[in-house]
Amino acid sequence: MTLWDHFRATATIETTAMTTYSTHQTHSDAQHIPPLENGDRLTRLEFERRYRAMPQIKKAELIEGIVYMAAALRFRSHGQPHAQLLGWLFNYQIATPGLELSDNATVRLDLDNEPQPDVALFIDPALGGQVRISKDDYIEGAPELIAEVAASSASYDLGDKKKAYRRNGVKEYIVWQMLDNHLDWFVLQNDDYVNLRPDVDGIIRSRQYPGLWLAVEALLAGNIAQVMVVLQQGLASPEHQKFTQGLAN
Repeated sequence: MTLWDHFRATATIETTAMTTYSTHQTHSDAQHIPPLENGDRLTRLEFERRYRAMPQIKKAELIEGIVYMAAALRFRSHGQPHAQLLGWLFNYQIATPGLELSDNATVRLDLDNEPQPDVALFIDPALGGQVRISKDDYIEGAPELIAEVAASSASYDLGDKKKAYRRNGVKEYIVWQMLDNHLDWFVLQNDDYVNLRPDVDGIIRSRQYPGLWLAVEALLAGNIAQVMVVLQQGLASPEHQKFTQGLAN
């Protein structure tokens, strides 16, 4: 064996050894991170550390320091109504420049709460909205409006999660309860949530977002075409035009 062959063989052995050590070290580090489990009581920092280590988990939330992990989502009790709420709010957003819309994005609400709301609508931070986007691309603070589809999650959507949203200043909170086919629209008033009621025409009108109108009975009956007709009426209203002009200015 020449001197060069000896050198090359030695370098190959050392490289293989270093790669094996690095792989073992990474695997060992991952093994030291406990799994994320339902009911864990964690700080937000520890919650994020465990969540990042388990990329197979698609939705986990920290609510009042307790971990909640979603079960498999069904079509009629979650997927379909989620898409309908998202479509309704998307049409409002595209007609209202200056708003941002998110679907299942993580929100760093406070030190004990990191929810992943079904839908969040918020004013662009550059235009004075009350959230900001962190350097690592998370929403931080309270979106002005959050909407949740609640089936098996109704107990904490209307319990601890509602308390956390109220305390942190989410101005409007919509909960569509699928098992009862009932929708609540809460608005923050004097540091507490009050339930907005439909007017004589069966329409709920957002206080935070002028022109965001919802034909509640039509939504609950699955008449999405009528939901969109009423929304278009809201978008054509003078109050929506005034709101969009204010955002532009």
